[in-house]
Amino acid sequence: MSKTNTSELDLLKFVFQGVSPSWNAAANLFASLHAADPGETGDQSTSESTYGSYTRVTISRSTSAWTTSSTTACVNLASINFPLGTAGAASPVTYMGIGTSFSGAGTLLYSGALASQLAVGVGVTPSFDTGSVTITED
Repeated sequence: MSKTNTSELDLLKFVFQGVSPSWNAAANLFASLHAADPGETGDQSTSESTYGSYTRVTISRSTSAWTTSSTTACVNLASINFPLGTAGAASPVTYMGIGTSFSGAGTLLYSGALASQLAVGVGVTPSFDTGSVTITED
């Protein structure tokens, strides 16, 4: 996953100006699924999945939910499970994002391509096992 432009700017403002990002005090972030690359200028709703019963899922900002795997990477310690698809034709999901809002545009902090496309539809539960989501700073 890579940072979006908004996330990069927030970090620069924090490091060099002492301005904390608006999401800094939040206890949770929110994972989203995308049918295409939301890009560095996108938000959480850019190319977001629309399968039946889809919603973003809450992920904790804590050491019990994430661990650093090296000097520049962070890995999930808990599974990330999206809702079971209940309606609609199978739709491809190719990207996952992590942002600041449970709904609406929200600030997309990171997004990245999945290792392989998911065909999400009726009866499919998109899920990412422990250790399968790696966020790397470069």
